[in-house]
Parts: sequence; structure tokens; C-alpha cells
Amino acid sequence: MRNLCCLLALFWTASCAPSIEKVELAANSYVFEQANVIDIQDGSVSVKHVVIEEDQITQILDGNTEFDWTEATVIPAKGKFLLPGLAEMHAHIPSLEWDDPLIDETLFLYLSNGVTTIRGMLGNPVHLELREKAKNREITSPRIYTSSPSLNGTTVRTPEEARSKVSSYADEGYDFLKLHPGIRLHVFDEIVRTANEKGIPYAGHVSNLVRVRHALKNRYQTIDHVDGFLEGLVPEEAGVNPIENGFFGYNFTDLADTDKIGELVALSKENKVWVVPTQALFDRWFSPTPAEQLAEEPEMKYMSPDTRAAWTKSKKDLTESGEYEADKWNRFNEIRYKLIKSLHENGQGLLLGSDAPQVFNVPGFSIHHELQGMLDAGLSALEALQIGTINPALFFEGNFGEIKEGMEADLILTEKNPLDNLKHLQNPEGVMARGIWLDKSTINNKLDQIAEKYR
Repeated sequence: MRNLCCLLALFWTASCAPSIEKVELAANSYVFEQANVIDIQDGSVSVKHVVIEEDQITQILDGNTEFDWTEATVIPAKGKFLLPGLAEMHAHIPSLEWDDPLIDETLFLYLSNGVTTIRGMLGNPVHLELREKAKNREITSPRIYTSSPSLNGTTVRTPEEARSKVSSYADEGYDFLKLHPGIRLHVFDEIVRTANEKGIPYAGHVSNLVRVRHALKNRYQTIDHVDGFLEGLVPEEAGVNPIENGFFGYNFTDLADTDKIGELVALSKENKVWVVPTQALFDRWFSPTPAEQLAEEPEMKYMSPDTRAAWTKSKKDLTESGEYEADKWNRFNEIRYKLIKSLHENGQGLLLGSDAPQVFNVPGFSIHHELQGMLDAGLSALEALQIGTINPALFFEGNFGEIKEGMEADLILTEKNPLDNLKHLQNPEGVMARGIWLDKSTINNKLDQIAEKYR
């Protein structure tokens, strides 16, 4: 009788034990096991197993169910948070041969901070090759979109030059044209005509000879730096000379009529013009914060001594002149915050971009300063993340920006929830770029190597 009871007990235990379902996966697959997955649309969090095969998210399974993942690499993610990779929509890549160590360093610095898509804003023929190598996963890199070389007042002085260069850049396969200051109005109009004929968009700065209303009506793909908007708030009766605007309109700060913001924002929405704020540029390069203080920040160790010295000089030249005033900068920045908030709420929308590497904006690290700038402008943490994830995916019509089955595997794993504090995005537990996994140890080891190089 006793033996029978034991057998019955064993049968009961075995029949009630949870079954472990086998998921047949190849050895080069990954599973984020029991991750707190952030829905970037609404900020909700759910426990899931996220399966990556090749460069795609192929399955998202109930995190409370046990599975046998066969040959896959399991990334223990219980208690950690998984969110989509970020886009840096105003990035720069060195104009060197694709295999130059400085290019590798720059791309890695972006990745180490969770930036899995970059939009290069000063193109070079080598970037076309780099873009394809990144696309084919021949190199470890963020996804790359690249502008043409600069179109500005020096490179396109006549309509004929404009037509020739726009046609050439379109034929060479650049994703869009980069516009810089100094372009005269009739030359700009020829750029627009030719670009529309060739089917290539244009983006960047707004020449003070073109003015923001004309730029908006001509459907820039993006206006970066919120360029031209502050100048557009100055009443006509002020009679200002547009070429005396100073650093992105700073000289016109006290002439700006913020009641005109609604009109400009409506024009951006009507003409589907996105805006890339690059607020970090203004909070760092153009701020009253001493250059020496910024130069001592921990992330500066990843830049060469020559770069740090050049940045220090550039900031001092800009902010230690007789025309610069800290109080006026505060007023200038408050107008920018109002523009950014309104463009987010009522315009076509914002795209996250910091302008790196620019003065005291280290690639990758500067995206955290940009996120803080968005909070300072009045966006929530979720909204700040959305302009770096779902908005760029919408902008590019790309298959990324969310954690969904069938999406490309661009992911950031963090120890704590970044929606509670965006600083939790810093020093991630790991980053995945289209299925290529960089764990924390790999990231830290390479960062140490870069820092040692510039010690």
C-alpha cells in the first residue's frame, strides 16, 4: 500500500509539473529572457521573452512561460528593461576611408549609448560605401542615412551650379541634400526645382537670405537647429537686416514676438516639415557654462586632446565676446523652448538630434544631453523617447523604432526603467543593432581602449 501511494504521488507531481516548450533556434539567435519590454507607444511595460533571429525580432512570447531555447544565446533580462534603439538625427561621420580607425571609434561611440540609427549631416562619397556596409552588417555600426556634401553660399553660387550639383548628388545615391547658410534666394529656388525633378529631399539650415517662411512653404524635409524660426518671430516693422541675426537669431532675441509662434508652427505642419532641435548645441556650446568645466566631463576622455582644445577655444570665442550676455542667453533659450514645445504639440513633429561631434557634443553621449533638453522644453520622458524612436521610423518609413515581431532588432537593455528617469539610459547593460549584440563588458572594454588612446 505504501509503495502504491508513493507511485501515485510521483505520478501526480509529474503530471502537474509545468511543461517546457521547445523553440527551435539556430546557434546565432538570441533570446532576451523575461525582459520588461517597454511599449514605446504608450509607456506600458510587460514581461516577455524576445527572440532575435538574424537581424529581426521574430517572436515575442509570454515571459511567465518556460521555454527550451535549444541552440540560442540566452541574455538573462529578468528585472531589466528593454526598449527600442535611439536615432541620432543630426550626426556627423568623419570624411575618411571607411576602414579608418576614427570612423570605427565614432560609430562605436554612438552604439555604446544606444544610438542604432544615425542621419549623417555632412556627406562624403565614402559615406555611401559605409552606408552599404552597415546595411549588410559587414561592419558593427548604427544604420546610416547620409546627406550630400554641403550646398552653401560658396559651393552653389549660381542657379547653374545648383542644378549641376543637385543632379549629380541625386544620381550618386545620397539620401538627401544638405543645405548650409549663405545660399541666395534665386539659387535656393533652383535647388528646390531640381531636387523636386530628381526626387531627392533637402534639409538642414535656413539661409538668412531665404527666410523661414519661404523655406517652410518649399517643404524642407527637416529644418535642423530650429534654424530661422526665431528670426521669423521678428515683426517686419522692426526693419532688421537678416544677415545681422547672430548665432541662430540670438541678436534678435528681444525683438521676437512669441505670439507669432503659432503661425510658423502651423506652416510646418501644413508643409510636413519636421524639426531637429539640436538643443544640446545651445545648452553646451552656446551656454554660459565655462568651457573648462565642460572639458573636464568624463565623456571628454573619448575625444583627442586636440579636439578638446579646439572645442574650448571655439566656445570661448563664441561666448566671451562683448556681445554675449548670460541673461540674454536665458531669454533666447526660453524662446527656443517655447518653439520646441509648440512644434512638438502642433507641428509636423520633432526628431531627436544633438549635432555630434560638435563643440562639447561627444558622439552618443550627447544624445543624453539632448534628451535632457527635451525635458527642459516641457516634453515628458516618454515623448522624448518617442521622438528618437517611432518618429524617426515614421520619417524614414523604416521597419524599426518599436519592439514588435517582424521589426529589425535595434534594442537597448537597461538596469532600471528609463521612463522613471532618462539617466537610466546611460551605461546600458547592452545594445543590439540589427541583431548584433554588444554586452556591457564589450562596450566598456572598447570605451577603455578609446580613452587610453587619448590619455
